[in-house]
Amino acid sequence: MNKRIIFMGTPDYATHIFKKLYESTNYDVVGLYTQPDKKVGRKQLLTPPHIKQHCIDNELELPIYQPVSLKDESIVSDIKNLRADFIIVAAYGQILPQSILDLAPCINLHASLLPKYRGASPIQQSILNNDKYSGVTAMMMEKGLDSGDILGLEYVSILDDMDVGELFEKLSQVAAILTISTLENYSNILPKKQNISKVSHCAKISKDDGLIEFNDSIEVYQKFKAYKYWPGIFLKSGLKIKECKFIENSSINNTGEVLEINKNSIIVGCNKGSIEIMMVQPASKKAMNVVDYTRGARVEIGNTLS
Repeated sequence: MNKRIIFMGTPDYATHIFKKLYESTNYDVVGLYTQPDKKVGRKQLLTPPHIKQHCIDNELELPIYQPVSLKDESIVSDIKNLRADFIIVAAYGQILPQSILDLAPCINLHASLLPKYRGASPIQQSILNNDKYSGVTAMMMEKGLDSGDILGLEYVSILDDMDVGELFEKLSQVAAILTISTLENYSNILPKKQNISKVSHCAKISKDDGLIEFNDSIEVYQKFKAYKYWPGIFLKSGLKIKECKFIENSSINNTGEVLEINKNSIIVGCNKGSIEIMMVQPASKKAMNVVDYTRGARVEIGNTLS
């Protein structure tokens, strides 16, 4: 008899895992919990979460629940009535109350190598810190934030130019495989306590996190890769840097000094090192080639990009 699964997740990372479970012949996904639809963009169009849109596009037949909160007794009752053998959670966006944790084994697929990077932005944090490895942890959920016992780990190498989207994609594929293997071997797994002495946390990302100064070329480039899709990186003037490359981290320069203007890019100096910028976006305007921007803004070699 197939195991009954309730899945809780919201972004595309969760969708990859959900898809693997839904297509499995050994598990029946009996309910999907995701975040409520949100208004998006300038026109504020009501938009479903990625995982819900996947279900709509593929005409999947299963109940979808989008509660604002899981604390309501009726929500707990709904979950109980689904008679799940497991509750699988991946980037859901809400903390599960004890009343739900008590209903079935709750397994979270957290996109870090716990206890490193407990919290909301582990993938971005691993890039910001220039880590060589990231990974996924299958973890038993408890009341604390990402503090449960470890059921399994999978490592992923972070390549030098890998941005947050590419790492998300790789980790989601690994997480999907780890989910199935964890469920298949669940009865034989001996959960492992997390090493409290090695715990670190990462906060929810805000728009202000994208603000940069040209202090260190490595820091600028890591921020660019980590925040590429949101919030992006930008200067105090509001100028967004849409495309850039790391050049070196040994030279000493004036902050933000334009060192070279080439055919399709410029080289900008940091206090330490330099970066190459190809595309920018001025405030309230469309993205454009940086050389066209320098012409219009009358920025020359020796000037400061601001």
